[in-house]
Amino acid sequence: MVNTELERMSTALHKMRARVLLDNLFSLRPSRWKSSQVMKEALRDTLDDEATLYVHWPYCARRCTYCNFNKYISKSVEHTRMADCLAKETSTLLQLSGVSRVKSIFFGGGTPSLALPSTVGKVIDTVADHVTFTEGSEVTLEANPTHLAIGKLKDFQHVGVNRLSVGVQALNTEDLKLLGRDHSVTEALRCVEAAKCVFPEHVSVDLMFGRPGQSVEAWRKELHQVIDMDVNHVSLYQLTVERGTQLFKWVDSGHVTVPDNDTMADMYIAAVELLEAHGLERYEVSNFAKQGSESKHNQAYWQGSQYIGVGPGAHGRFIPVTKQQANNGQHGREARIQTLEPDNWMFEVEKFGHATRKIISQSTKVRLEELLCLGLRTREGVTNVNWSKVIDISYLQSFGSSERCQQFVEEGLLRFEQSGVRATSKGLLILDTILPHLLYELGQLCDNEGVT
Repeated sequence: MVNTELERMSTALHKMRARVLLDNLFSLRPSRWKSSQVMKEALRDTLDDEATLYVHWPYCARRCTYCNFNKYISKSVEHTRMADCLAKETSTLLQLSGVSRVKSIFFGGGTPSLALPSTVGKVIDTVADHVTFTEGSEVTLEANPTHLAIGKLKDFQHVGVNRLSVGVQALNTEDLKLLGRDHSVTEALRCVEAAKCVFPEHVSVDLMFGRPGQSVEAWRKELHQVIDMDVNHVSLYQLTVERGTQLFKWVDSGHVTVPDNDTMADMYIAAVELLEAHGLERYEVSNFAKQGSESKHNQAYWQGSQYIGVGPGAHGRFIPVTKQQANNGQHGREARIQTLEPDNWMFEVEKFGHATRKIISQSTKVRLEELLCLGLRTREGVTNVNWSKVIDISYLQSFGSSERCQQFVEEGLLRFEQSGVRATSKGLLILDTILPHLLYELGQLCDNEGVT
């Protein structure tokens, strides 16, 4: 799900960029950007030599009413062929990236728990054949909490999975039916308990709020149930009514109604208060963890690190080794999208070794915009260290001296520190309002400095 969320953010980023061009309310002061060749050289190796891997399993048993992800319903999955192709594309893209270390693998979808454990193991073994896993590396599998998945947990653990993300989504029977989920509340609770035995201290629960007819009080009750599960990580997702889904048709026709924005905000605030009161700290807008249990894979996305996307419709961001050599490792990062439809994807992988359908060269400015939008979602914010991996400057605060940014600081929304910039708890609640202004400031600064 994370990989798909990132692409949604990328689309939103382009929309933001169009809006802020109309806003001329900002006053910029002289830039204080400073070059540091030593920092640039030291950080370059760290950036180009390591990556995370996202593997997309495209199949589901059924389509949820709210889902518009790249997934397919098939009763005749070619498991052997799919496994061979996932391994082959993994091998090709790892070699193309030139990385020597992988810090995490995330099997998302779709419903990866429907894959054969041997398929998951084949991908993990392929990675191990080509690169080194970093110390404490994380291998996460998304699972729907069905009886079938529960029976396969030990098999997944045996082939190398060491973290499970359980798609509970709701702890209300009627809501599960409305969302089109294929598990019950009882199965969800049973799956989490089984997962805690197989993956002690490495179980995450996904929960969705803003569901049709949901009240703040009902949401609080569910949160207490999640707290009682005693897991180390919780991811919250606000339900988005996507055009083309069954849920959109129901909402559009008035068959069901979703909570208004104020109620959504109350739900989110209630979640932050309750989860943090029970030791699950918010380390990113939608993610909460006990100390030391933060998702390494997710953090890599938010810090602007390289990631390789494998499987139908997967997305990636990395610098191909050919461009590293041609540009001395400084430029050439690409956003890559794999072919969507599984049959076409397998055909292309078998023929070419990979099925990259679209490649978009990422300018320095675009990478900075992504880092700003993603980094500000986190507890640490955007650090000078991560910023300097993209461009050879040492002061992220250089664009924080504008009148508008100072206003955000005075209003208690942003905090500029020696390490970088971060949103306060208050600022996180209205981050979508703040970001367009910061993107405008960044654009002006890039233009002034000749950064493209």
